[in-house]
Amino acid sequence: MTEVNGDTRETVKDYYSKAAQKSSSCCAPTNLYKPDLLIEFPDDVANFSLGCGNPVRAANLQIGETVLDLGSGGGLDCFLSAKAVGETGYVIGVDMTPDMLERAKESAEKMGFQNVEFRKGYLEDLPVEDNTIDVVISNCVINLSPEKSKVFSEIFRTLKPGGRIAVSDIVSNGKIPDEILRMKDSWSSCASGALPVDEFVGGLVEVGFIEIEVAAKDANDDLSPILPDKPLFSALITARKP
Repeated sequence: MTEVNGDTRETVKDYYSKAAQKSSSCCAPTNLYKPDLLIEFPDDVANFSLGCGNPVRAANLQIGETVLDLGSGGGLDCFLSAKAVGETGYVIGVDMTPDMLERAKESAEKMGFQNVEFRKGYLEDLPVEDNTIDVVISNCVINLSPEKSKVFSEIFRTLKPGGRIAVSDIVSNGKIPDEILRMKDSWSSCASGALPVDEFVGGLVEVGFIEIEVAAKDANDDLSPILPDKPLFSALITARKP
């Protein structure tokens, strides 16, 4: 994995603080989420996503489940999850960026969600109790961490036995080309921090996950079991805690 210095976290935080202050994102959520999923949300929520997929679709959420969203950003995936688990379910979003947390909390209050909570914290040290979560989701966030082994351990710790993950993330095929590593904001824009797909799977296996599956995703979030032959690609990774 690419070497990073101690400033990585602050660089990423600054990058996403600036993004949180914009009215919409550079991404196009309507390509990743079916329009009928977003129709009930105000434009500043429906049109704000910095993700690379729709992990909620793959999570197969059930009424009454407790969901943890890593790097919850503006809250879109939390709000979609909250609708899926219903009033008896609960959703916790964790983000390290105060501006994102403020935006998400304001949106939750405006839309009247009672079963969503946002907490400040880091993926490597989640502010969540052991064995309390049914499903962990994240959307293009794990690649931003310089200590991914800690992230995998923390996910495993928070999940109940039998709990599962649905992660949308950028991964790589082997070594990332130097021209990508030299790009401005290469780490913050989900490029140079991407793990090779075999290392991502290996990290999950090492902490105890089973039934790990990886599928590549295109721009419309359609899945394929055939992984593309290119340096970086968007993938959906699912797994289960025994």
